[in-house]
Amino acid sequence: MVPGATTSNQTPISWSNLPKEDDKPTLYENVNQTELIKKAKNHLLDYGTKFEPDIITASLGLYIYTATGHRVLDWTSGQMSCLLGHGHPEIVKVIADHAMQLDHLFSGMISPPVISLADRLCNALPEGLDKAFFLSTGGESNEAAIKLAKTFTGKFEIVGVGASWHGMTAQALGAQYHFGRRGHGPLMPGMHMLPPPNAYRSCFRKPDGSYDWEAELEYGWRMIDMQSCGSLAACIVECIQSSAGMHVLPPGYLKALKKHCMARGMLLIVDEAQTGVGRCGDFMAINHEDIVPDILTLSKTLGNGLPLSAVVASEKVSAGAAEKGFFFYTTHVNDPLPAAVGDKVLEIVLRDNLVEHSRKYGQTLHRGLQKLYSRYGCIGEIRGRGLMAGVEIVTNRETKEPALDLAKRIGSRAYQLGLWANLSSHPSFGGTFRIAPPITVTEIQIEDGLSILERAFAETEGTMPLY
Repeated sequence: MVPGATTSNQTPISWSNLPKEDDKPTLYENVNQTELIKKAKNHLLDYGTKFEPDIITASLGLYIYTATGHRVLDWTSGQMSCLLGHGHPEIVKVIADHAMQLDHLFSGMISPPVISLADRLCNALPEGLDKAFFLSTGGESNEAAIKLAKTFTGKFEIVGVGASWHGMTAQALGAQYHFGRRGHGPLMPGMHMLPPPNAYRSCFRKPDGSYDWEAELEYGWRMIDMQSCGSLAACIVECIQSSAGMHVLPPGYLKALKKHCMARGMLLIVDEAQTGVGRCGDFMAINHEDIVPDILTLSKTLGNGLPLSAVVASEKVSAGAAEKGFFFYTTHVNDPLPAAVGDKVLEIVLRDNLVEHSRKYGQTLHRGLQKLYSRYGCIGEIRGRGLMAGVEIVTNRETKEPALDLAKRIGSRAYQLGLWANLSSHPSFGGTFRIAPPITVTEIQIEDGLSILERAFAETEGTMPLY
């Protein structure tokens, strides 16, 4: 049975155990925002982003709270990570228990939560994803996956996809073609790029104007074959390119990609940092396409906001790489505390049928967003699947010119009204709101968020009302 499918004996979500909307956090309720902002300017190093103007003093359930007392519905799950919401009581208990009795170990030691997480995860994944180990971040897991593929194949060239995002470490960054590649000298050698599968903007079109992704993909591989020195090791891809503006791979793309990899003796790595563990209405996005990669990486959603990532591979890849001396030894590899959290996340998602919940309320979310599309001409396209959606803002639906300033003003108004939906404001994003609420979201909370968005569009000049 596909993980997350409905059965007669599944337990409904224990809503009574989740944080209530009227619960008031008190952890930092009396801080001085002006003073904190001054200290932040004095002592926080600039790492490439502009800080939001408010100091966040609490997060609980589906809400975040500011030092000024503003409560905001969190429609990005923190950094797309708090899959079950902030402060989930079962997660909190696991953290407290393991912080007290089993937190961190020597990297060559294993513990019950690590073994349990590996067992639960591999048994929930398709056959052929049989062996797992656990790290801290998505970038780290992709770094390890690329090294695993290179070791197994004995080759070194890696193919990425345009507009992708895989992390900040050397090989992960080398395989991503979106942002962050400048200013620090040569990147890893042997990195190649396929064209970004952007159905909205691609120049590859059939005579009827529809997106011709097959021709685009064939073109991309022809270019890579001409560039390659004959040492192609792996291709890494996201099923939904979130950072690029929530672009979903076209149906059939992933299977075609695997065929191209097999024809060249390459491995296929699928990065499910944001799409995994129920976010898209399937347990994994690969389930939707019925495809089994050679290596799967997870992060973000698996740890519900804690630093936890996973690399999962076939028995063949695991054993073959081990024979060739694969090595990825870190301080926090297979740490028990985050592994216990990941194990509990999977238990809750499968026990409470949250995959089906995500699918059902994802439809509610997308229906509401499509209604907004019908009412405001500045919305160029609605994209996504399940509880993962993108709303692209343009100056004109015909020219598709990005409207970054307008998008920022809409986002600012939505935040003032009580909704946080991250705006991908870098020019390569095209000005897209990325929406990914916790999958414990209720229908009322979705409707509340949609109402706030409607009001933000209505109250922002330049949104081009169509009614």
